[in-house]
Amino acid sequence: MAIFSAYTIIRGLSLFHITLAVLFLKNPKLIADQNLVFILGESMKLPTPRDFNSNSATTAFIAVLFAFLGLTDLTALSLSEEVAESYWGTQTPVRLTFLFGLTGYAYTFKEGGMFARKGSAYTFNVADDLKNSIVFTWGFLELAAWFWVFVTIRDERRQRMMRLVAKRQAEFKAENDMM
Repeated sequence: MAIFSAYTIIRGLSLFHITLAVLFLKNPKLIADQNLVFILGESMKLPTPRDFNSNSATTAFIAVLFAFLGLTDLTALSLSEEVAESYWGTQTPVRLTFLFGLTGYAYTFKEGGMFARKGSAYTFNVADDLKNSIVFTWGFLELAAWFWVFVTIRDERRQRMMRLVAKRQAEFKAENDMM
């Protein structure tokens, strides 16, 4: 049995997204200067973009996206239990796949990375701006958190099924005892 339920973890993630939205709107430099961003960026040899040193249209748009993500996740948590279980049971693997692809792309296609083009074959790609420490750190942390949610949801589903089986066995035994 988990210490935190899956829905508690998702609530925490939603509030984290809303906090990130406020920080990206008010002071994006605070995010770029975090020790975790620096440590993960340096360990993965990823550059830290200087675009986050001041407020810009880009950071404002990122803030809107994080606020939207946080609010929609909080809203989805208020669904009925059956609908929420179905929603998060399908949503979590999709998010994990997306975050794994994004984080893997940022690392493997970086300059000097496993799949990076080298020499005269290199041309600037639109997605080159994704290969930085902020994107990698966010993707990595989200990947870890959503994997935790995924494991917790599966464990809660298994426990719910075990309780249902025990209840049905007790009902079956009670019916057989009456006969």
